[in-house]
Amino acid sequence: MKIRTYSRADEAYLFDMLRGEGSEWECYWGESEIEKYKTALANSITYLAYEDDELCGYARCRDDDGFGVYIYDLLVKKAYRGNSMGRLLMERVCADFPNHTVYVMSDVDGYYKKLGYHREGSIFIVNTK
Repeated sequence: MKIRTYSRADEAYLFDMLRGEGSEWECYWGESEIEKYKTALANSITYLAYEDDELCGYARCRDDDGFGVYIYDLLVKKAYRGNSMGRLLMERVCADFPNHTVYVMSDVDGYYKKLGYHREGSIFIVNTK
């Protein structure tokens, strides 16, 4: 497995992977949202995990100007889950930002608890569309 940073050349592979995960990820690949997510990718730090030439997972994060790094998205293809790929993507973020606290924005708490991470606060919606 190889982990590297995202470039526009990876765009089609990433969106194919997101579509393959079904409607749960449609908020990123759906017709009305895809351009917004492309902009988000351009303004994020995104890591891709490849097994040979196949994109198997990714993590998208943002650096909050030294106040922490926030991981917004972490996805590993179903066929590759259980092989530590998600953990390795998280470790890559930590390795690239050794002097920052790394936070995960998630609704999959059980996965992160299994990895030994602890919950720090919560997220609330302040306003809706």
